[in-house]
Amino acid sequence: MSTKLDPIKVEVIGSALASVCEEMGEALVKASYSPNIKERRDCTTCLFDAQGRALAQAEHIPIHLGSLMGIVSAVLDRYPVEDIRDGDGFLGNDPHTGGGTHLPDIVLVTPIFYQSRLVGWATNLAHHADYADRAHATIFQEGIRIPAVRAVREGKYVDDVMHLVLTNMQVPSERIADFRAQLAANQLGVKRTVELFDKYGVKVMEAAGTELMDYTERKVRAGIATIQNGVYHCEDEFDSPELDEILKLKLDLTVRDDSLLFEFDAPPQVRASLNLVHTALLATTYYAVKTVVGPDIPANAGLYRAIDVKAPEGSVLSCVAPAAVNGRTDISQRVADLIHGAVAQADPTLVTAASYGSVPSTTFSGTDPRSGEFYVYIETIGGGLGASACEAGLNGVQGHITNTSNLPVESLEVEYPLTVDKYELVNDSSGPGRNPGGMGIHRQIIAEHDDCRCRPRVSRMDTRPWGLEGGDDAASAKIEVNGRPLNAEKVTLSTGDVLSVKTAGGGGFGKPQDRPAEDVLKDLREGRISEDTAKNKYNVEITYQ
Repeated sequence: MSTKLDPIKVEVIGSALASVCEEMGEALVKASYSPNIKERRDCTTCLFDAQGRALAQAEHIPIHLGSLMGIVSAVLDRYPVEDIRDGDGFLGNDPHTGGGTHLPDIVLVTPIFYQSRLVGWATNLAHHADYADRAHATIFQEGIRIPAVRAVREGKYVDDVMHLVLTNMQVPSERIADFRAQLAANQLGVKRTVELFDKYGVKVMEAAGTELMDYTERKVRAGIATIQNGVYHCEDEFDSPELDEILKLKLDLTVRDDSLLFEFDAPPQVRASLNLVHTALLATTYYAVKTVVGPDIPANAGLYRAIDVKAPEGSVLSCVAPAAVNGRTDISQRVADLIHGAVAQADPTLVTAASYGSVPSTTFSGTDPRSGEFYVYIETIGGGLGASACEAGLNGVQGHITNTSNLPVESLEVEYPLTVDKYELVNDSSGPGRNPGGMGIHRQIIAEHDDCRCRPRVSRMDTRPWGLEGGDDAASAKIEVNGRPLNAEKVTLSTGDVLSVKTAGGGGFGKPQDRPAEDVLKDLREGRISEDTAKNKYNVEITYQ
């Protein structure tokens, strides 16, 4: 390093950059209009250096890294640096041109100038809850594709660009308000980063950025070095209401000293919303590695250096245009389980059993009879996490590559013509084990108007989350309308119709017979298991006096 830095100063600057990202995230949430961002916090913020290398990312949603990691290079490929000005901003969402992983995730990237020199980029992503009641055979059916385009000049949105974008949105009044929140968040990020440059100077800040990435690389390699060398294999199956058949997914993981090679094998991309672009596969892999080698490792570009990821081009795990990608998080969740399953062959104590295995979601849209306005509401539902060697899986939470918050029932019913009838844990849904898996969620919603278009999406209906080290599989997911199984990917509800979604539980860890009887009885009281499971899986007899 040409500029000598002590480790303490590097750590202070790294923490400051991370805090800038967190403050940007809070500003975005507090300034946004739509419930999907202000309540569910479906957004992410990140800082990049001038070359587009990630310096820090807010601890929001791991899959969003796939949308962020290609946006700066997409901007620089289209716009020469000398044509970029202070106060510019660039929008993008197109997975096939480097701007995202699915179209609702719209990225805004703002250049950071210091003393007339480009020193970095403030970036945020917000999931715009629009894009409803669409087809998903190709990406052209899924909504407007926005390549990396200059949409902000002198700190204000360009009217012509935004008019084009908003004309293609179903709820433009929400969208423009959320776009303004994105712009405000980035402007805050620029201000805070410039303050750091004022305090430390350009040479120190750039040297600190490089050292932060080098430090992260060293931490990652040290964590990998604790795993025994070898080639580890895992296979899993992926099911979806959008598919006529179950897809076979395979992974060979090679651990060689302090590096990892992931070689995925998957079927060709499908005419459904479930395909992953390569950046989304990378984001999922980096997340899964981080959980294994060091959850506290900083989230920057140094994380990627020891990891090589390969998948067949044109497959569901590395798709190409014009593949549809709207529901990519379902198969992304399965990739996370696949990676943990491979690592478990080396050391099962490093990972959990399989979790609920998708991002169960329901999208409702229609005309709100109270206002006469069109609405779109999307919710994602958690499930049971897989158990580990040291503890039971968590009940009813968002896991792995998603991390959105729960939308309060009161907020949902105020904003939309829907009523939440049930919101509870699914009894006896966890995988039995010495440490049992987590319980899935039962969410039941009543439509309060006719012609309510609904698209529920879930996986693990035909397969089950697997256990480890003798632990049993968890219960599968279920979707019903008015008490009958739904055998289609979308449905139109009438007033009083009831949609019921039960998500899968998490797999168990260790043999169920090794769980202490008093813990089994506690599980029974909490609804984690049934009396039949206590008797047949745990060999515990239940008697009443």
